[in-house]
Amino acid sequence: MLSTEHRAIVTATVPILEQGGEALTRHFYQKLFREYPEVLPYFNQAHQHSGNQQRALANGVLMYAKNIERLEALGGLVNTIVAKHVSLQILPEHYPKVGAALLGAIREVLGAEVATDAVIEAWGAAYGQLAEILIGAEGKAYENQAGAKGGWNGLRRFVVSRKRPESEEISSFVFRPEDGGPVMDFAPGQYIGIRLVIDGKEQRRQYSLSAESNGKTYQISVKREPGGKVSNFLHDQVDEGDTVELLPPSGVFTLGEGARPVVLISGGVGITPTLSMLNTALKSGREVHFIHAARHGGVHAFRDQVDQLAAGNAKLRRHYIYAETRDGHAAPHAVGLLDKDALGKWLPESRDVDAYYLGPVGFMKTVKKSLEELGVPAAQTHYEFFGPAEALN
Repeated sequence: MLSTEHRAIVTATVPILEQGGEALTRHFYQKLFREYPEVLPYFNQAHQHSGNQQRALANGVLMYAKNIERLEALGGLVNTIVAKHVSLQILPEHYPKVGAALLGAIREVLGAEVATDAVIEAWGAAYGQLAEILIGAEGKAYENQAGAKGGWNGLRRFVVSRKRPESEEISSFVFRPEDGGPVMDFAPGQYIGIRLVIDGKEQRRQYSLSAESNGKTYQISVKREPGGKVSNFLHDQVDEGDTVELLPPSGVFTLGEGARPVVLISGGVGITPTLSMLNTALKSGREVHFIHAARHGGVHAFRDQVDQLAAGNAKLRRHYIYAETRDGHAAPHAVGLLDKDALGKWLPESRDVDAYYLGPVGFMKTVKKSLEELGVPAAQTHYEFFGPAEALN
């Protein structure tokens, strides 16, 4: 039970977290992986090396501490965490391990003079409250997945029925269930979890679903990342006929209902979740403005697919911008980096739109700022990160 005293102590630690939260979370992860190595498959180690995971956790802990008196303000953050956890199959038995490592890290990093018994007790109660919220929400999500038509819990074996290149660095994988049964529908923009064993070690990742829901198969489209353990394994070692294990679809970055024009803005492999959004929006009769940025034509995936849709649907307007042009590829609509001026030309005259955007962090920061300055209502803009959530401000 989180008492008034506990809340006061947690709130009082906010300045400490603002100053040293990232150092604390870095120590936490080191302690967690050292003492509980069985949780390693649930974490992308590339995000550990880059520091993205530490910054994301530090921001999350800070937001929790700041809003301990009004947890309803964390609704969006909690929903995002729950969706990520469900896509990896985080279970109640994982929480005590994380809690023990977190409290131990607080004690070791802040020292006994700051991290007194009272502080540790308060943060233990606060973590217990958060864990209870997450476990409850994740339990409901697992129940919903199991109860859905074609749904399941845990890992399910799928066969790679098709593998095809989409650009110089992106390939698509189509999976059908090995048991021959149906698969649950998903909302446009959601992702699935995949489990692989690489060099004897378990790895879990999430990938956006890049084709419409059909009840029979799932499709993901994966960019080969330099040094990426899982992406390179998929490109080099996984072929048609091979089997993988998947977790059910999850995610809160989804196309909302309505009649307003839809603006889909993507950079690089961020195009993947916008594809199912695009098809669904067009089928509902909505006007769609599809804006994609790529380094050059050789890495622009799905251009032919979008062009064909545009040729047959007057409600689709598409715009491509490349950082550079290359011989042998179709020309873009503009050359350079996507900025406010380009967006201003390509957005509909009325800014009463629903905008969805995804791509590299720097790209997303530019898009967010540009949409604000161009007058698109903040409540009608939506984004998601590949990997740990980061602040765009």
